[in-house]
Amino acid sequence: MATPSKVAAVEEITKDFQDSAAAVLTEYRGLSVAQLKKLRRALGQDNKFSVVKNSLTAIAAKEAGVEAFDGQLAGPTAIAFIKGDAVAAAKSLTDFAKENKQLVIKTGYFEGKALDANEVAALAALESRELQLARVAGVLKAPMSAVARVVDALRIKLEEEGGAPAAASEAPAEAPAES
Repeated sequence: MATPSKVAAVEEITKDFQDSAAAVLTEYRGLSVAQLKKLRRALGQDNKFSVVKNSLTAIAAKEAGVEAFDGQLAGPTAIAFIKGDAVAAAKSLTDFAKENKQLVIKTGYFEGKALDANEVAALAALESRELQLARVAGVLKAPMSAVARVVDALRIKLEEEGGAPAAASEAPAEAPAES
C-alpha cells in the first residue's frame, strides 16, 4: 500500500518531468553536500537537481510518458530537471563532471528524445542560445549598416559637388501667377 508521502513524491517528480524541456539522469556516489550545492548553483535558478528514489522515479517517469530512463534507474540517482536553456545546463553538468569524477552522467532526454551520455556531451558542446541570437543579429545588422554607409557617402559627395544637398535643389518651382 502506497503511503501519502510516496504518492506526493511521485506527483512532484511527475510534475518536474512535465514542466521540464529536458532532464539528465546522473549517479552522484561520493559527492559531498557542498559539491552538490555547488552543482545546483552552477545549474542556475531555472533548473532543479534532485536526489530521487529509483522506484518512485520509475513510476513518475511512466506517468509523465518519459521512456528515456527505462532500465537506467539503479544506484544513487539524481536528476537535473532543465526548464531553462538546455545547452547551458548540459554544459554546467559536463563541466562539473569533468572536475568531479564522482558525478556520472548516465542518460537524458531533450524535447521528448532519449539521449545517451555522449549525446548529452554533444548538447553541451553547442553554443548557447544567447550566442546564437547574437550571431543572427550581427548577420542581420551587417547589410543595414552597409546601406547606411553608402547613403552617407552619397550625401557627402553631393554636398561637395553642388554645395547643397540634392533634395534642396529639387524643390518645386512656384507656378506663375495668372492674370
